[in-house]
Amino acid sequence: MNPRFFFLTAWILGTLACGMAADTASAIRLADGRSFAGWEGDTNRTWRIVDGAFVGGSLTAPVPRNEFLVTQRAYTNFVLELEFKILGTNANAGIQIRSRRIPNHHEMIGYQADLGDPEWWGCLYDESRRNRVLAKSDAAAVNRILRRGDWNQYRIRCEGRRIQLWINGVRTVDYTEADDTIEQAGTIGLQIHGGPPSEAWYRKITLEPLPTP
Repeated sequence: MNPRFFFLTAWILGTLACGMAADTASAIRLADGRSFAGWEGDTNRTWRIVDGAFVGGSLTAPVPRNEFLVTQRAYTNFVLELEFKILGTNANAGIQIRSRRIPNHHEMIGYQADLGDPEWWGCLYDESRRNRVLAKSDAAAVNRILRRGDWNQYRIRCEGRRIQLWINGVRTVDYTEADDTIEQAGTIGLQIHGGPPSEAWYRKITLEPLPTP
């Protein structure tokens, strides 16, 4: 092999490897799996930590109302990745992004990456604001890759006014906000929806900040 070609190839591969390592290293762990450090919510009754995961709700009693475990700092442009599972009949949950708490209230306002039957999986909902689905997922496509009652992965990319959602590697939503009055920064919240006995589990939560477009 030509030595110059060998060294050039090695340099390119090394550069790519460094780049991939840098991307991985830029992700921030938002949960240590042992404590609620960096988060706030009803950790006395609603939220607990089990096997390194945040768990909201109960399988032995109805969930009285929507409850959220929320980051203590806000984010604007990012890639958020986590694993989730929800348990219980008609269980419902979601991940708030670019959101905030309503003052003196248990609810949050903002975008929600939705979860739950019959067809909430992978939809983008506007919680406590427009109160409607902003972008609907393809339920048939999601059902092919969804593992009900087991761990799944959510990937959420917020960049400028564009929000993209993936479940288990399948993109479910590609939404661009057309309303200039809608805020594009805020906290991240993990939801357990009020209703029948159910649990929402979240773990391996990481966030990679993105530059402003």
